[in-house]
Amino acid sequence: MSYDDFIAELGKAGLSVREFAALVGMRANSVSNYSKRGEVSSHLGIIAALLAELRLKGIPHEPVFDRVDVNKKKSRGSAAIGKFGGDPQTQLELRS
Repeated sequence: MSYDDFIAELGKAGLSVREFAALVGMRANSVSNYSKRGEVSSHLGIIAALLAELRLKGIPHEPVFDRVDVNKKKSRGSAAIGKFGGDPQTQLELRS
């Protein structure tokens, strides 16, 4: 699904990118990064289309999402001192 079609489906569902991301356990930036590619992954497109259809039929989506335990995705590459890309760094011993 193109990113523009995805945004249109979110509009039909009455959701912003931020609200959609919160529903599916993603960061809003991760969802909006799809705009650079010009298309979203099929599973996000399907969810957006289903949410739009629920709203058009007058069916609230909240009870559905309340039944599902949505786990937030962990950030990739959360670097910190002593870590690179989230992985611990080890000391390299260089011999001359």
